[in-house]
Amino acid sequence: MGLGGMMRKIPDATKRSAIFWLRQGISPRRLALTLALGFAIGCIPVVGIPTVLCSALALALRLNLPAIQAANYVAMPFQLALIVPFVRLGRWLVSADPARALEPAALLHFPSPHIAARVGILTGQALLAWLLVAAPVVFVLTAALTRMLRRISSIAAANAAD
Repeated sequence: MGLGGMMRKIPDATKRSAIFWLRQGISPRRLALTLALGFAIGCIPVVGIPTVLCSALALALRLNLPAIQAANYVAMPFQLALIVPFVRLGRWLVSADPARALEPAALLHFPSPHIAARVGILTGQALLAWLLVAAPVVFVLTAALTRMLRRISSIAAANAAD
């Protein structure tokens, strides 16, 4: 199904609100940066953190809050799918011994304080991996989205603010 077919299935009220949102005077580059940051933050390997972080970042940098949250929500399936790869990459980055690698079933054999400590270590390793991957992803996504958004007439009109 092409873009025209998808647009016909979207209710008119949704189309009008999306057009209003896109015509708020935000430049293509700033909107692209907002979407790229929202997507990258949405992939943080800690469930529950991205929504709050996106809101705080949008308010601090005066970014479009609905746009950054929309990108954050689009990234949620990727967030869940990337938790294990980020943990593994983080473990590799800090050269953790694979023989002592924590497996989910192994958590059952530790007392509660040890479980919390191990999960904290895994979370730190996953966040390190995410941080190293997220920076280039934001750069590439911003560049690609800027080129794409400049082709949309309702957004390109705001290009003077860029």
